[in-house]
Amino acid sequence: MDSIRPHSGDDKQWQFSARRIGDDLLEISCAGRWCLDQDLPVAGLILAGQGDSLYRLSFNTAQLSAWDSAFLVFLRELFVICKERGISVDQTGLPKGVCHLLAMAAEVSGPIRRRRSRWGLCRRMGMEIIKYLHGAPKMLCFLGEITVSFGRLLTGRARFRLRDLWWEIEEVGPRAVIIVSVISFLVGLILAYLGADQLRQVGAQIFIADLVAIGMVREIGALMTGIIIAGRTGASFAAQLGAMQVNEEIDAFRTMGISPIDFLVLPRMLALMLMVPLLTLYAGFIGMLAGMLVSVTIFDVGMFEYYTETVRALELKHFMVGLLKGSVYGAMVAYAGCLRGMQCGRSAESVGEAATSAVVTGILLITITASIMTIIFYQLGI
Repeated sequence: MDSIRPHSGDDKQWQFSARRIGDDLLEISCAGRWCLDQDLPVAGLILAGQGDSLYRLSFNTAQLSAWDSAFLVFLRELFVICKERGISVDQTGLPKGVCHLLAMAAEVSGPIRRRRSRWGLCRRMGMEIIKYLHGAPKMLCFLGEITVSFGRLLTGRARFRLRDLWWEIEEVGPRAVIIVSVISFLVGLILAYLGADQLRQVGAQIFIADLVAIGMVREIGALMTGIIIAGRTGASFAAQLGAMQVNEEIDAFRTMGISPIDFLVLPRMLALMLMVPLLTLYAGFIGMLAGMLVSVTIFDVGMFEYYTETVRALELKHFMVGLLKGSVYGAMVAYAGCLRGMQCGRSAESVGEAATSAVVTGILLITITASIMTIIFYQLGI
């Protein structure tokens, strides 16, 4: 055992010892006071002379009487050296407050310049896949918290302000009408041209109405609305919650005994689940108008005939499927945006990354749920 005691027998001074356990583990024991008024050891000298067989580092701070930022700086420098040498650090022996502050320091630290390698692209792809796999338990945990919050809502115990809910409804609903109108009209236009190019070969231009009506009401209207909301609102949710995470407002809610899931996430979930189905119906109506415009002006289909064929083609089940998909897509977008916002770090860069990740995650979840629901409805004959 190598030990250092700067003032022998004085409990008010720092004490340090390093002990090898086996061939690959080094246990560092810190005792006494590790404060700014002490002449603390240099972190770079701790691992000097330990050899290349050292792969793990652990701590024992049971006798630590006091610490401040000087101890954090010492540990931070030691962790950087361990990372450069490929040594894994076990922080379970450190005080919880130290671990929390070190985690916050790691979140706000700048980006690390990565060493270029021959397999850089493959390595980054692998690391991204591993990161998503490691994030799956956190996603399930967040989903469980939201489910519990909905349970509290049904029993009248959820704590949030109704005016926040109405504000979110206005933000995700009426203010998104313009962009939804433009995209839906253009998609309906494209769908009508695409169908007409094939149908006119057999003289069946009238069935453009069936194609556009069923496609927009049942599938494309909900899908395009979900993607629009993911890019517009999902990123907004992540940025808002991420900024609150940076400003420690979410920590303040927890300190006051208010659940951030109830107060911040639940209104956003409800707003999207209520408004996206309505936007889906609106998108379907705009798409059908675009199909009618193309059919009447380009392919010589009468307006009354187009209207009659549309009414004949549409059934109640098509509207119900579209509404259900819109509600599910809205829930997926809100879930992705709130998840990434609550997982945001403590820096401005982390807020940007959270917004980007929210859009990607939202569109990915929409695609997965759309595939699953389409297969289920097909098997059920709906």
